[in-house]
Amino acid sequence: MPASQSEKRRWLARPATEVAPALLGCVVRHEDDDGAVAIRLTEVEAYMGSDDPGSHAFRGQTPRNAVMFGDAGHLYVYFTYGMHFCANIVCGPVGLATAVLLRGGEVVEGEELARKRRPAARSARDLARGPARLASALGLGRELNGVDLLTGTGGVSLDAANEYPEPRSVATGPRVGVAGKGGDGGRFPWRYWLEGDPTVSRYRPGNVRRGRSL
Repeated sequence: MPASQSEKRRWLARPATEVAPALLGCVVRHEDDDGAVAIRLTEVEAYMGSDDPGSHAFRGQTPRNAVMFGDAGHLYVYFTYGMHFCANIVCGPVGLATAVLLRGGEVVEGEELARKRRPAARSARDLARGPARLASALGLGRELNGVDLLTGTGGVSLDAANEYPEPRSVATGPRVGVAGKGGDGGRFPWRYWLEGDPTVSRYRPGNVRRGRSL
């Protein structure tokens, strides 16, 4: 990942399918009044806007997904299933609404705080193993939707992982839970993960649904 803010912005303003695998090994950090938690990304998914039936932006801009249509480098946080928050990094040119879902990672700073936020976690590897768990461990909620990761607004930032182990071989496959009407039927191998990493979530194919799109 480039060093300067402007270079990082340009680096992220590429297609999500290029940005996603390159984010593996990078670190998302959130610091608030409770303290700081940092997570090294080990699993992500790319979503390609209006060209992607699995994307929140497939049917156009709405108040919910408006952040996706803005500048690369911003955080898109959404509430799902009436229970959890999930987080994405907006990428690509303005208006295309492409983004990368943060699916899983390793807590490399603030494990004690992450455990307080995730008391049901059985082990350290489960603290951020899955998109809702990752958002919970980082303390990401609706109030952080739209913050700029490159300026550190809201205490959230994105950095290269120079002090942490280099990413191992990258694997790719179908996205989790995206299938049926309003999904992609598992056609697009846009899920990327570090091969063999214990913090990568277990793959579950999506069920065919007769409802609205994701």
